[in-house]
Amino acid sequence: MEIKSETSSPPEKIHLRPMTLSDIDDFMVWATDSNVTRFCTWEPYTSREAGIAFINDVVLPHPWLRAICLDDDRPIGSISVTPVDKIRGEIGYVIGSKYWGKGIATDAVRLVATEIFKEMPEMERLEALVDVDNVGSQKVLEKVGFTREGVMRKFMNLKGNVRDMVMFSFLPSDSLH
Repeated sequence: MEIKSETSSPPEKIHLRPMTLSDIDDFMVWATDSNVTRFCTWEPYTSREAGIAFINDVVLPHPWLRAICLDDDRPIGSISVTPVDKIRGEIGYVIGSKYWGKGIATDAVRLVATEIFKEMPEMERLEALVDVDNVGSQKVLEKVGFTREGVMRKFMNLKGNVRDMVMFSFLPSDSLH
């Protein structure tokens, strides 16, 4: 999957590919950044060994997780669809802070929304839960065409704090923006 990023500077082509253990050094760039992991369920990684364990134990066996790569094929983030049940999947994504505001996360989500219902025809709904304070991620989903369904009050314990979350959804019949 490939798409050109929508930016005012020269566009970056992105593509998605399976992440491998050889991506550990690039993974550590975003996984150690507390700005990046602020709204993630996990804390920043503090050692390469912990990052390797995460890739081996979580990334490699994950049913649908891809590296977000630029032209040079080096990962700058990741995007996943995790089955919630037989008809729903939850999309999640993380991207290095150096690449924020360039349309790259939007393009990656658009690629997934375009392809996931073909790859997983049993899926009827792609959803995202976003912290109410994560305005950037909410904008990404809205730009792609996800529907903001509402705020789930006191929905998630995130790093010891009970948080309100915004529910977004995208259906196979929805139009991409």
